[in-house]
Amino acid sequence: MGTMDDAPPPRPPRFPRWVYGVGSEPDARFSLANERTFLAWVRTSLALLASGVALEALDLPVEAGLRFAAALVLVTVGVVAPVLAWVGWARAERAVRLRHPLPAPSSFGLLVVGVVLAGALVLVGMVLA
Repeated sequence: MGTMDDAPPPRPPRFPRWVYGVGSEPDARFSLANERTFLAWVRTSLALLASGVALEALDLPVEAGLRFAAALVLVTVGVVAPVLAWVGWARAERAVRLRHPLPAPSSFGLLVVGVVLAGALVLVGMVLA
């Protein structure tokens, strides 16, 4: 026969409340997979930031104005990407907790457009240099 001592200790509320305050606790594998995806976006963001800084810091044979514009695009996308990754993590975690279908990815467009634009600027800048 169970006693009060068998009850799990109360957990402090988790942040963000609008994610963790709904639904039921999912299988840990789903939450951990969602976390790994979030961390992959953060790594991508770091790579974009480093690429933008390196592009401007190194003396590359690229027309200066276009090189700066490409670096600015890379750094901007690198700053915005973790914010969008966090929103995507929260939307997916909430959906899993509520047993709803996962939401469609919403940040891929920004990443694709930013990398293509920066690459095009560098390509044109190399031709013009």
